[in-house]
Amino acid sequence: MLHATLAAAQPLGLRVLALHVHHGLSAQADTWLQHGAELCRRWARRGLPVQFVAHVLRQCPARGESVEAWARRARYRALRQMALDRGADLVLLAHHRRDQAETFLLQALRAGGVAALSAMPEIIRREGVTWARPWLRQPREAIEAYGRRHRLRFVDDDTNDDPRFARNRLRISVWPVLEKAFPDAEAALANAARWAQEATAGLDAWAAVDLPAVAPGDVLDIAAWRALSPMRQSNALRAWLRRQLAKAAPVSLVSRLLGELNERASMRWPAAPGELRSYRGRLRYESQPQGSRIASAVSAADLSRSGVHPFAEWRGAFVVEPVASNGLAVAMAARVELRNRRAGDRFQAGPGRPPRSLKLQYQAAGVPAWQRAGPIVCRDGLPVFVPGLGIDARARAVEGEPQVRLTWRFD
Repeated sequence: MLHATLAAAQPLGLRVLALHVHHGLSAQADTWLQHGAELCRRWARRGLPVQFVAHVLRQCPARGESVEAWARRARYRALRQMALDRGADLVLLAHHRRDQAETFLLQALRAGGVAALSAMPEIIRREGVTWARPWLRQPREAIEAYGRRHRLRFVDDDTNDDPRFARNRLRISVWPVLEKAFPDAEAALANAARWAQEATAGLDAWAAVDLPAVAPGDVLDIAAWRALSPMRQSNALRAWLRRQLAKAAPVSLVSRLLGELNERASMRWPAAPGELRSYRGRLRYESQPQGSRIASAVSAADLSRSGVHPFAEWRGAFVVEPVASNGLAVAMAARVELRNRRAGDRFQAGPGRPPRSLKLQYQAAGVPAWQRAGPIVCRDGLPVFVPGLGIDARARAVEGEPQVRLTWRFD
């Protein structure tokens, strides 16, 4: 890949970075790094526009974590950072047709969906970098022939012979038998991956039609979603979850939601690192589960100054902003107390409206239970601000008086 890239780049006046990731998984890793560095130095002396850049991974996979998955994530993070640090936004990867066929087969054996069966895209833009695989339709034999023609030296990765890794088991034990029985297996499976990519694009297009109607903003309208056909429900749900979680949702989570989600029940589903919560026919994702209140004593606070005021004991912060009306007087906000909700606390939602218990006010305003855990702001023991409800009408500042708006946010 590097030799072919240099041959194409030199006439165009482009510089090439040879990016190398030292995984530390093989006893030969240091030797490979030295080989790459020496090769690039030799080619650079011949006038080729190449610079060798390496990154050594210092972390290790967590206990029980897939070494293959860890290495892949760490490798792509390192490649991206090395490229961006040096002003490059195009990274070429040397995957070929056999790699694509193996990936398709592995995903099928793992019961992957259509998106997983799409295997590797030929080109994709992600996080500021374009990742391209120009050899993805080329058989390995063509690449080996190119190397022989140009008398290129290469090294073999000894970890490719380690049967602990799924891809290696497939390559060593399964692929020779499969290819003997089906000589065109490589091309057929790679073509199947391309068909899956087309199908995935079609499903994404359907999701783009359905999501604006069933999930305006970040909230899923359960009734509108249930009105879709079962297949469109599943597709829209997966797309919405992918948008919320920034990754594909586990099959087990999607299956649970398809079977359990309805507009009447209030329920929760873990979705690391947060959780999904349904309330009053709406499904939301909370990225950080909000624990129960841990502060027990009344604490004094000054909320008169604009800005963010964190309170670690409440696992959150107040955002204070100046306003012209319907705020809390600055003089009052300068001397308030924070405490837990108490039986008997009452809140007046608007002028002329009767004060009612916090429970009734929360229900009327549709505030979910998990958003009621913030501190009650009091003056002389009486609530003047309640998270989720706002400023008590009886505590609002008079017109023309310096005042602030309070917002409570959970960490």
